Amino acid sequence: MQKNDIIEVKIEDITEQGEGIGRVSGYALFVKDTVPGDLVKAKVIKAKKNYGYGKLLEVITPSDDRISPRCPAAGPCGGCQLQAMRYSAQLDFKRRKVGEHLRRIGGFAVGYEADCSGIFIEPVLGMEEPWEYRNKFLVPVRRSRDGRIVTGFYAGRTHSVIETAHCFLGDAVYDEILAVVRDFMTAYGIEPYDEASGKGTVRHVMIRKGKKTGQIMVCLVINRNKLPHADELAARLSAVSGVVSFSLNVNTSRGNVIMGDRIIPVRGEPYIEDRIGDVTYRISPLSFFQVNPEQTEKLYGKVLEYAALTGKETVWDLYCGTGTISLFLAQKAGQVYGVEIVPEAIEDAKHNAASNGIVNAEFFCGSAEEVMPAMLERGAEGTLTADVAVVDPPRKGCDPALIDTLLKMQPEKIIYVSCDSATLARDLKILCEDGRYGIRKVQPVDMFPQSGGIETVCLLSKGDVKSQKLRVEFSLEDMDTDGFKKGATYNAIRDWIKEKYGYRVTNLNIAQVKQKHGIIERENYNKPKSPDSKQPGCPEEKIKAIEDAMRHFQMI
Repeated sequence: MQKNDIIEVKIEDITEQGEGIGRVSGYALFVKDTVPGDLVKAKVIKAKKNYGYGKLLEVITPSDDRISPRCPAAGPCGGCQLQAMRYSAQLDFKRRKVGEHLRRIGGFAVGYEADCSGIFIEPVLGMEEPWEYRNKFLVPVRRSRDGRIVTGFYAGRTHSVIETAHCFLGDAVYDEILAVVRDFMTAYGIEPYDEASGKGTVRHVMIRKGKKTGQIMVCLVINRNKLPHADELAARLSAVSGVVSFSLNVNTSRGNVIMGDRIIPVRGEPYIEDRIGDVTYRISPLSFFQVNPEQTEKLYGKVLEYAALTGKETVWDLYCGTGTISLFLAQKAGQVYGVEIVPEAIEDAKHNAASNGIVNAEFFCGSAEEVMPAMLERGAEGTLTADVAVVDPPRKGCDPALIDTLLKMQPEKIIYVSCDSATLARDLKILCEDGRYGIRKVQPVDMFPQSGGIETVCLLSKGDVKSQKLRVEFSLEDMDTDGFKKGATYNAIRDWIKEKYGYRVTNLNIAQVKQKHGIIERENYNKPKSPDSKQPGCPEEKIKAIEDAMRHFQMI
């Protein structure tokens, strides 16, 4: 296979990113915008030894699962990889994706029939109408080649903005809001952000809408500490039906992080509210909240079903965000504890508990991978036990320290909620080693129709564990936010410094600054290999950067 070859190929499968996979004499060719079953003509644009990439030229014979995309930008836009695939086929693809990850990465036997000998992958819980479901948009703002201010979405694997008049995954009111922002910027000569130069003011527009309350939040991500004529924009936005909150988010970094950590309220409350089931939640600009409310209710309902609570259980919800799952479970549990690293999310979680009259939920601010091991190491009143542990980590999955802590706690059930079935499979392999836990249920939930993403809820219960449950004494009062310094992981501190200052610090540097501020390290952590060896001191500029990060994470 050579570059620029024109070939015909039958598409047999599809990648996780939505690229069709065809084979020519055993040579794999990846072709974007194709569907399994298509016979296509493609031009080879990149040729490696065993695989290559092709550009679709013509669909010779369409697949039975091919349909016409609803959105005219579906091809170039990186948001919807599967719009040309019939929705039922999307669900089948996502179900196989979860099963293949469990099989290849986790090493589990899986099946798709209820009487299979392996782990049964449940059919995906899909949507009746898989459109206009998103309650949150983060839209980049740029200047087009012809000089206009445009909004849209990134093209696949690039930061080139595809101008989009309307996204069919969102409410039409989002278009009205974006038009108001564009007109305002044009009228007052406010420049959009330019990634190449790092200049310009407006980077992104974040819009959030409470699907059940109708409340809308608008937050402009800006590349400076203030927005000229912000009050005028607030007045224009307030004329849009539903807009009750307008704020600014300051992000002056040159990296790919979309939002900074400083919020400047301009008009209205710095939050909106929405409901899931019978629980009302407050949502701030930096808080995590699932983007598909209809499917979220199905997802949390499945978590509640798997927990099978009787009213006596102690539940730990790790990576709890604004307490969405915690408060859902607290309606049936004896006591729920939630852990989350984002301070704003914890404040929302505490408010959400109080406003809903829920008294059996308590929240701690800190990284789950540091809070839980710290609890195990401390001794005082109370007992660190869990009947049910719920983990809902980011895409990277659970930190090894947290998995180790879960194995020591030995909850009767672990409910793992995952937005990346690959890291899910990796973590389940560790949890299920030596029969410590067994996988009882695997339920995919389609939170992201038209894209390759899939959420999965997995129920694990204790296997043949010979050792008894580890009971560790600790004080809930001691473990409040001041008790564990609202700690961030070493990785979080390193990443934050790299993003803000542009250079790396080591774990040893961080440990030295922690010791300087009286934050006690774990036994044997970062100690010299021999009593006579000398450790290098931390440079002054790195000390200041680390202290800056520790203030950011509210550790000092």
